[in-house]
Amino acid sequence: MDDTIEIGNRGDFGLWAIEVAKQLVADQGFELARAARDGNDDDVRAAGNALGQAITNALMEVYDGLTDGIDEE
Repeated sequence: MDDTIEIGNRGDFGLWAIEVAKQLVADQGFELARAARDGNDDDVRAAGNALGQAITNALMEVYDGLTDGIDEE
């Protein structure tokens, strides 16, 4: 998610969302699956929270990019 892309339309946003989802599943999804298989309830909770935070971070990243240049009141 470090690469800058230009989102100019719905299709661009869809492509961005697909790429981010693939990265999140590869990283955080694996950790959640491993915690579910090998861990206890606390491990699963922590991995689930990390996945949720990664999703939130991705959404905030694109939101911030969409609002750059808009004056805040």
